[in-house]
Amino acid sequence: MYKKKILLKEAADYMSNENVKIPFVDLSLQHQSIKKEIRQAIDDVLERGDFILGKAVSDFEAEFAAASGAEYGIGVASGTDAIALGLQACNIGAGDEVILPANTFVATLIGVLRTGAKPIFVDCDLNTALIDLAAAENAITPNTKAIIPVHLYGQVVSPKKLVDIAQKHNLIIFEDAAQAHLAHRDGYQAGSLGTAAAYSFYPSKNLGAFGDGGILVTKNQEVAQKMSRLRNYGATKKYYHVEPGTNSRLDTLQAAILHEKLPHLAGWNASRLEIARQYDKELEPLNSLGITPMKNQSGDGHVYHLYVIKIDDKCPLQREEIQEKLGSLGIQTGIHYPIPCHLQPAFKDLGYQIGDFPHSENLAKQILSLPMYPGLTSSQVKEVVAAIASVVSERQYKLLHV
Repeated sequence: MYKKKILLKEAADYMSNENVKIPFVDLSLQHQSIKKEIRQAIDDVLERGDFILGKAVSDFEAEFAAASGAEYGIGVASGTDAIALGLQACNIGAGDEVILPANTFVATLIGVLRTGAKPIFVDCDLNTALIDLAAAENAITPNTKAIIPVHLYGQVVSPKKLVDIAQKHNLIIFEDAAQAHLAHRDGYQAGSLGTAAAYSFYPSKNLGAFGDGGILVTKNQEVAQKMSRLRNYGATKKYYHVEPGTNSRLDTLQAAILHEKLPHLAGWNASRLEIARQYDKELEPLNSLGITPMKNQSGDGHVYHLYVIKIDDKCPLQREEIQEKLGSLGIQTGIHYPIPCHLQPAFKDLGYQIGDFPHSENLAKQILSLPMYPGLTSSQVKEVVAAIASVVSERQYKLLHV
């Protein structure tokens, strides 16, 4: 069943560009107005020749950390490395248990496994798709050392509840903020809730590079210093290695691009929020037909990396049917994510099985991500929702007239 869903998703993801009318994401739009500045930033790196850990890296690290409510930023090669090396920098390793949601991208899990720690999955909230904090607290054991709140889709996990649980049980909060650049909730900024936070700069992220990239932000000097060593072969100075590390450094060219884009991020996030609110309004007539947006509990703090709807049993069409119909009309969509981590074939040795986390498993069958990016027009949003309404109404009409 899950294999079938993956194939359908791949078919949508790789739909011929010739047929695309409204793309799932358009990376070119946001760069149109700043092409000159980005090219100048790249030229500056070429002139200096400081391609590894150059000036643009340290400049960007400092500014992004400050924007995220942290004191230190350590750029790395990817968001996955930001998680894996960041957890190691927090001294998490073999014998430790780390709580994380089953409903997340696999990189969260891979990061935990790379430390040698034991991942402990918990279910998610059906309304938000975020980690169920009550379930997380119930999963705590004497071996639990950390909890990873994943700020999925751009919405921060309830900060007050999270901090209360962590303080009560003396846990490290390690944020997976890969989808939550500048997100906030209840007066808390993503990236500032706990010991450290990992971000991704994959090109389609709210703040994306022109390739892979990531960063760890923290207020803890010791964590920052260890992270700096781990990303650079475990060295404190050239050819002097105090611990096993790796080669995972944010390229100076990517840092220069990100540094140029950072001042525009708040505006791009505001655009995403405006688009999401229009989606909410346009979709209201379809709520009674089982099509509802994932709930925003953060107000204007939600940065909508993704706009996700849930298609439940009241809908006369299955999620795959709607996705296929939209694809035939040139409207790209996505599924985030079609298989929960605990059911991924690569990790069957963890011992989980179907039925362990019913909320995550149900959402995997129901969620659909609609086009979302700065520059998506009001008329395009209307067209997407009108297309959904049309295919659903057509099926409902047929069912009523059988």
